[in-house]
Amino acid sequence: MRALIQEVLSSSVTIGGELISSIGRGELILVGFTQGDDHLTLEKMAKKIAKARIFPDENGKTNLSLSQIDGEVLCVSQFTLYGSLKEGNRPSFVEAMRPEEAKRLYEEFVSLLRQEFPSLKTGVFQADMKVSLVNDGPFTLMLDSKELFQ
Repeated sequence: MRALIQEVLSSSVTIGGELISSIGRGELILVGFTQGDDHLTLEKMAKKIAKARIFPDENGKTNLSLSQIDGEVLCVSQFTLYGSLKEGNRPSFVEAMRPEEAKRLYEEFVSLLRQEFPSLKTGVFQADMKVSLVNDGPFTLMLDSKELFQ
């Protein structure tokens, strides 16, 4: 599992010109899944994200978690996090989990995050979404479960 976390001043998802979700200050989390991801992976990633101290304190040090700043969360599925240009110029997505199983994991991950952040907002799985954000900093982190928990 990969999660791209972006500290944002605001973020939103529109589909077909209709606003689906929007947040103010907080995190936009783009998530993708691969073979071998399971419930334990989701739990560990949700806890890691909830506890991550990426927001600045009064001294400008990254020392505060999302809950400490009363931040909001927008979680969007993005299989392209497992895209590769290793061979050739056209991306390969063979490492991305098949949509049926990925949807189940995405919904389970959202449920786990919602335990920490009840007002969590989401995109729509497999929809052609337009995701907007105002990245703060910019501050962006890539979390890869294979690097974090192996």
